Amino acid sequence: MSKVKNGDFVQLHYTGSLEDGTVFDTSADREPLEFQVGGGGIIVGFNDAVINMEVDGEKDVTLAPDQAYGELRDDLKREFPKSMLGDHQIEVGQELRFASPHGPVTGKVLAIEPDKFMVDFNHPLAGKTLLFKIKVVGITDQPTQQSCSCSSDSCDTGSCGSGCCG
Repeated sequence: MSKVKNGDFVQLHYTGSLEDGTVFDTSADREPLEFQVGGGGIIVGFNDAVINMEVDGEKDVTLAPDQAYGELRDDLKREFPKSMLGDHQIEVGQELRFASPHGPVTGKVLAIEPDKFMVDFNHPLAGKTLLFKIKVVGITDQPTQQSCSCSSDSCDTGSCGSGCCG
């Protein structure tokens, strides 16, 4: 039986949870996630976890932040003048979209003061240890699904699974 190696396209089902058991993503009610091993577009630890797995193989894996979305970075928390909002009202916890040289980015409002507001651009899962249950359902040398486009504002195929567009 063949094993997953770099360059293969792997199709799998997964459930991702936090250490407290909170599920943050799952493929349970949709098509399997498909990605090219070693092709980028998926978090490093998840990519590495599937190498050498076989079809119908299952694995539980724990990923430290450096293998997932990284540590929380203070340099990704930014202050903006409240005047840039014009008449728009914002709330703490609200997600805002900003233009950047690399395309749109989303940040969460952390604090609002009379003359400024602070936004956190860290990934929502940054700084967290992630637990995944993975089951490989296919290994191919070509993609079997329409790929998702991460160069636009959103995936053009709906939900693209863990890591793409994320």
